[in-house]
Amino acid sequence: MANNPGNLRQARSNRKTRETDIALALKLDGTGEARVQTGVGFFDHMLHHLARHSMMDIEVKATGDLHIDAHHTVEDVSLVLGGALADALGEKRGIYRYGWASVPMEDALANVALDLSGRPAFVFNVRFPTPKIGEFDVELVHESLRSLSNTAGMNLHVNVPYGSNSHHIAEAVFKALAKALRQAIAIDPHNGDIPSTKGVL
Repeated sequence: MANNPGNLRQARSNRKTRETDIALALKLDGTGEARVQTGVGFFDHMLHHLARHSMMDIEVKATGDLHIDAHHTVEDVSLVLGGALADALGEKRGIYRYGWASVPMEDALANVALDLSGRPAFVFNVRFPTPKIGEFDVELVHESLRSLSNTAGMNLHVNVPYGSNSHHIAEAVFKALAKALRQAIAIDPHNGDIPSTKGVL
């Protein structure tokens, strides 16, 4: 992993295991461009939403043991993405740190709040009315965000008070996450210091 090369708020990472082979690039101050190929169509769709609404550029090329299921691919891409986010942020000097968003998607409403504290914590109060969205297991939304939270060092709280369509619920969650991240990673023009009384995050 390249740790914030030249202070450009970007990172690259490669991860290869017996289950997955992942190459990922992340640029925080991007245009919302996504070039993602994970082999999991619905997950690619969610990563496109994440990039577009956070204005981060995300590039992912992943192969995995999809003959088993999508679990390892979704989990490992999310782990790599979280690590890249942490590396691109560096010491987090001048960022807002906190972000929150409430996003409606037709019948569904998703509320996301997060803290880029360096200390992972994950709360997920979401119920899906169906076990799958097409061929995608809805439990992988939880796995994806938990993995992202862990390697990003992020407090991530996701609450969906209502929703009757599983696709709409998942889409609202990823869009709310994107909006919250956009706020949290933004540079605060009034504070160039590390946003913590400890002096470190």
